[in-house]
Amino acid sequence: ESRWPYLFGAIIFPSLIQAVVLPFLPESPRYLLLEKHNTRKAEKAFQTFLGKDDVSHEVEEVLAESRVQRNTKLVSILQLLRTRAVRWQVFTVVVTMGCYQLCGLNAV
Repeated sequence: ESRWPYLFGAIIFPSLIQAVVLPFLPESPRYLLLEKHNTRKAEKAFQTFLGKDDVSHEVEEVLAESRVQRNTKLVSILQLLRTRAVRWQVFTVVVTMGCYQLCGLNAV
């Protein structure tokens, strides 16, 4: 029992390693393309990750996915519950997650 502070202090070492290594890790091509709008760096990152020179297909795929996400309509929880097509799926997920919380599985 007297050594529990060492257990809590052990998390310092992985966090320091992560803080030192993080600046040397490459950035995500999706982040570079969609957030930074830097196509050249995104293509270079794709080339590094995939190991091939022609990555135009991957860039176009990410841009197409971004356009689809922008056109997706967000709905509120009330609208979601009013939609007959998904009402029972939402109800099933809510009941299942509630049972997980109440049965003590998380405590185990």
